[in-house]
Amino acid sequence: MIPTNTKKRQRVPHHPTSTRHAVDTTRLESTAKLRRIKSISSFNDDSTADVILRLYVDSSSPFVAESSAEDEVQIYLHSDVLRRSKYFAAFLSDRWQNPNPNNNDIVSDGDEKVIRLNFGVSSTKPSSISDHVTVMQLLYTDDFSSVINSVTVALDLLLVALQLLFEDCVKACIKFIEAVPWTEEEEKRVIEIIPLLREEESRELLSRVYSHDDSCEEMLHGLITSAIHNHPNMAFVKAFVAKLLREFASRESARRVLERAFEESLKVVKESLEEYSSPDFRGDTNETEAIQRLNLHTAMTNGRHLVWLVERMIELRVADSAVKEWSEQAEFTADLQRAFRDDAWRNIVPGLPSVVMRCTCKLANGIAGGTILAARQVRMKLVKDWLPVLIVCKDNVSPLVPSQKVLYLELEETFLRIISTLPMSDAQELLQQCLSFSTKNVEDCPHLITAFNTWFRRATRPSLTDDRS
Repeated sequence: MIPTNTKKRQRVPHHPTSTRHAVDTTRLESTAKLRRIKSISSFNDDSTADVILRLYVDSSSPFVAESSAEDEVQIYLHSDVLRRSKYFAAFLSDRWQNPNPNNNDIVSDGDEKVIRLNFGVSSTKPSSISDHVTVMQLLYTDDFSSVINSVTVALDLLLVALQLLFEDCVKACIKFIEAVPWTEEEEKRVIEIIPLLREEESRELLSRVYSHDDSCEEMLHGLITSAIHNHPNMAFVKAFVAKLLREFASRESARRVLERAFEESLKVVKESLEEYSSPDFRGDTNETEAIQRLNLHTAMTNGRHLVWLVERMIELRVADSAVKEWSEQAEFTADLQRAFRDDAWRNIVPGLPSVVMRCTCKLANGIAGGTILAARQVRMKLVKDWLPVLIVCKDNVSPLVPSQKVLYLELEETFLRIISTLPMSDAQELLQQCLSFSTKNVEDCPHLITAFNTWFRRATRPSLTDDRS
């Protein structure tokens, strides 16, 4: 989220304090005239300089253990150039009127005064003095691009330019930082420096590192939508998005995004099957057949999306709401039963029953395996509404291919395991509907035998009240 109340620091020129003294204006005019004559100035030219600047590491800094010869440097500068820095412009403006402030000196050099300035640098790194020297050198040029050639350099020089109020350098550094990629470490430094900038300077940087509160969820939803609907390399993109979801920091955000996508796809499947099963779309006309084909293909496509979404939700253990939603589909399951009793779909989308039942199987396995802790009412309704669909699929989808046989057998076993978790009265009602799981050879349906034996064992067990009496 973009901070809206960040207090920006005002870059106000610092005027060194000193006792004010009168100055001979004639001599000042003479000095200025001499300076104009020396219009060709070069950095660190001791023959033309009128300012000698001593940069030193401030020993009072808690980060500096002790001074050494490498902790200071002396450079020769020109006051007319230094005035590009508002800090020095303010300093020199006062300095001409205030001799000897803070151990800075004016010494005679023929007819011209030479100003000696001391500038303490408090630093956590040895390169800070060299950064100051570089910024002083940039006062002599407008070609910043030859020096500002990396984010690290731009950030280092920006801190100095902000301190010296060297606006042209500040703009050049910000322009470079805005335009190039950052490493994670560089991004941290950018965030730290943003409060030092004015609002108009920091606007682009803020928009790059902060966003509105729900942007992550919108991004995830967009990725999921693209992966399941639009992208030509769907399998690879689905795998990539699945990895992003697994590694996403907020599981609650991932939950909300997946639930939203699940509800959208489920809605499309339900509406398509509802239209297919509607009496308004029955008949033999070419137009009706085309509409029915479209409805079935839409249901098939979005059914596949549902399978992938359910897999992601189970993987992240956020499928609780999906299971509840899937257990409250009495009208949808009724439409599916009507559709699968019809022969029209067989030549259009023969895989539709398997797709729909794979969703049911995955959610049911989540319940039976304990990865989804569903309430008793949800468990009961899931089996009650989807068991008839399973029976219709087995009876009307023939001949069953091997993959369908495996799927339906797995779902039978899972339904029976869920039934074993229900109260005896509910289990009695549902088990009677499972007789279609039996086969010609009784020994080929051990899951059904086990389920009934479990129920009868419990039903014949003496109650606790009898034991206590």
